Amino acid sequence: MQDEDIMTGDMLVETVENQLEDGNPIKVKETLMRLVMTGTPREEAIQMIACALSIEVFDVVKNGGSFDLKRYSENLDALPDMPWEFED
Repeated sequence: MQDEDIMTGDMLVETVENQLEDGNPIKVKETLMRLVMTGTPREEAIQMIACALSIEVFDVVKNGGSFDLKRYSENLDALPDMPWEFED
């Protein structure tokens, strides 16, 4: 794997913004609304969503996996907690 194969934080944020604009997956918009309604600033909420997205991107790039929408949705549901940070 080469460095150019890895998405940067800015690319992840752009992808989240595109998901919001496209309304696909809808869970991204629902998560953003939930986080903002509970007091998280929009920019911070977008960063959190990008973190959840990064798990899927990492699996696809590093492990040759496929994008797991179910796991992505579960990680979005967990926000603002980020339990994957504590996994071994």
